Amino acid sequence: MELGLSGKVAIVTGASRGIGRAIAETLASEGMKLMLAARSADQLHSLVTTLPTECMAQAVDLCKPDAPSLLIENTVARFNRLDVLVNNAGATKRGDFLSLSEADWSDGFALKFFGAMRCCRAAWPHLVKSGGVIINIAGVGGRTGSAEFAIGGSVNAALLNLTKVLADRGIKDGVRVNAINPGSIATERLQTRIERLASERGIAQTEAAQSMAQALRVARFGSPYEIARAVAFLASPQSAYCQGAILDVDGGQTRTL
Repeated sequence: MELGLSGKVAIVTGASRGIGRAIAETLASEGMKLMLAARSADQLHSLVTTLPTECMAQAVDLCKPDAPSLLIENTVARFNRLDVLVNNAGATKRGDFLSLSEADWSDGFALKFFGAMRCCRAAWPHLVKSGGVIINIAGVGGRTGSAEFAIGGSVNAALLNLTKVLADRGIKDGVRVNAINPGSIATERLQTRIERLASERGIAQTEAAQSMAQALRVARFGSPYEIARAVAFLASPQSAYCQGAILDVDGGQTRTL
């Protein structure tokens, strides 16, 4: 399928590893020019050298209120346009609700929600001009609550609602806004959870991974590139009638409507 993305410009936040890195590699393979953002300068610059298109890396902490607008300004200054914004940055602390501190909650919302919101706000005029696209990477915890994922679930739910809000505005302004809910994806974060479970139970990591998948009632964990391909589709004109869509890419983990 020809996605029609060649020559367009995208920002990908949280691009240094995991899902964000896979998104960057996939969009570059489609011929897109990229601004890649994350906190880790070394990992970003290492990634840029492997990509086949014109790319720029910016090490930035999107928790800082002024950082998102600077990211957008630098992108437009370099490429003279912006077509796609992928809000992928943000990890939240897991744990029992009563054990989570005020700082844990503030940190959880600071990057994944407020960082994304500010990126959307700064990017909006440029996306109006290009008839562009926003894709928010949320997570299945935003639709199905879990006792050990209080912060992440709350943040993801807020990001999904923001997606609907901006999609409603986007109908008038000509900006498409959609979201993807990844399920359990084989990233470093998931591997850390598997290792912890294996240690707690005194079992092999392969057995711990199988046990975790069975508990989630999924056949396997997903690949970051499965999320990335969904991003490429939503970024492309092939998804032109998707507005405010929330796409669960989770192997069937979400069983609610």
